[in-house]
Amino acid sequence: MDNLQIVENAINGIGCSREEAFWLLNNSSLEELKIGADKIREQFFGKKIRFCAIVNARSGACSEDCKFCAQSVHYNTGVEIYPLLNSELIANRAKESVKYRSKHFGIVTSGPSVNETELSEICGGIEEIHKTTSIKPCVSVGKLSIQQLKRLKTSGLECIHHNLETSKNFFPEICSTHSWEEKIETIKSAKKIGLKVCSGALFGLGEKWEDRIDLAFSLREIGPDTVPINFLMHIKGTPMESISKISAGDALKIIALYRFILPKTSIKICGGRVSVLGDRQDEIFLAGADSIMTGDYLTMPGSTSGNDISMVESLGFTID
Repeated sequence: MDNLQIVENAINGIGCSREEAFWLLNNSSLEELKIGADKIREQFFGKKIRFCAIVNARSGACSEDCKFCAQSVHYNTGVEIYPLLNSELIANRAKESVKYRSKHFGIVTSGPSVNETELSEICGGIEEIHKTTSIKPCVSVGKLSIQQLKRLKTSGLECIHHNLETSKNFFPEICSTHSWEEKIETIKSAKKIGLKVCSGALFGLGEKWEDRIDLAFSLREIGPDTVPINFLMHIKGTPMESISKISAGDALKIIALYRFILPKTSIKICGGRVSVLGDRQDEIFLAGADSIMTGDYLTMPGSTSGNDISMVESLGFTID
């Protein structure tokens, strides 16, 4: 195999094969991977970087047992617990994020799903965001039926977020209260009615490289518009608080390989960016990323939008 040919194929829109992905992993240095991934990113996304922000619209008291999550009732993490924010508060948080150059705004709720009353409040928030801002709202509210998805779309929603988290084979190691297949069902339903999909991964859970690459090809099969990449933040009280931290080098290698596998898909770097990459955060764009989450995460502080704007512009990129 030849690194240059794999890069050329990706630039032409042909994602590398599973065999080629493992060849790149085992035969290319991080710098070689970054050089290729940077060329692919520039081909499809130019020098523009998109920002997104989120709001933790309902916090804590989640019945699911995801081993990495601060908001699960199964673990004593001390996380703040509160019910769903009303539509006005949700819209106000979206307006704040516009000031910091965010193009997308995620409304995120803890728990496996939302009830009809909560869904109505979220729809009201989406409608208000459309009336008062130019930002594009997204929801991350767990499992959704076709009927619920249609209600959200009618309110003006264009995209849902629903992470697969990890490979199908490794998923039972991190969660027992819902299945990987249930996630796929919600994603397929969203795509069926014409919604865009943001679906990605959380790395550093103890998964193997095989799981990381398998997940990339599962994502390619379902065809999300955006793939968010997260790295584990070690939350005290969760079963994963003491697991070994993923290295910055491996984090960048994951980003680059995902760019080779998903050449035309937006790749957004989200949770854990600050803690895992530290002073190497600026390398994510050279490794193929075209988007970042700015501001705070759900229960943990993130990078300030001012710092992110400065980082992007100092590298010669523009904010979309």
